[in-house]
Amino acid sequence: MTTPIEPELLVRNTIYQSHWVNLFVDKVRFPNGHVIEQHHLLSFDHEAVMVIPCDAHGRYVMVKICRYPTKRAEWEFPAGSIEPGENIIEAAKRETLEETGHTSTNHEILYTYHPMNGIADQVFHIVRCRAGDVVRPFDQDEISDVGWFGEQEIWQMIRNQKIRDGYTLTAFLLHQHL
Repeated sequence: MTTPIEPELLVRNTIYQSHWVNLFVDKVRFPNGHVIEQHHLLSFDHEAVMVIPCDAHGRYVMVKICRYPTKRAEWEFPAGSIEPGENIIEAAKRETLEETGHTSTNHEILYTYHPMNGIADQVFHIVRCRAGDVVRPFDQDEISDVGWFGEQEIWQMIRNQKIRDGYTLTAFLLHQHL
């Protein structure tokens, strides 16, 4: 008999399902035999991408978004779900265009990670690219403003806790060091 190398789902109870996020309460057996009777799992049907668009002068284009859970409007890098049939780069181009109005080129997948691996199965990709021309208005239903910031301005916003979005912080720090 072989020892399992990953947790085994024993029972799943669905609490909520939508096209964006699902909530399950699972009974799970871990490889060491330990059983958790109620493991809450946020499950995402789509992977997500965050884009770090930079121009030839080293400035970054960011979007200001009002977030209901934190009751704050903050500067973030463009991000969103990867649509069915899209690859990571196609999603990065689309999100940059939708949220900033800018085209983008020279895309590079920087990193892929699980931002909340203790409670969620979400997969998040970070892509850096060159920001191009403005070819359309940004999505004003989601975005309240689009702005350009130098590296030192972003570091100052981080020091002043003006940027508190975990995805943006992670993406910027990885971009700086990889």
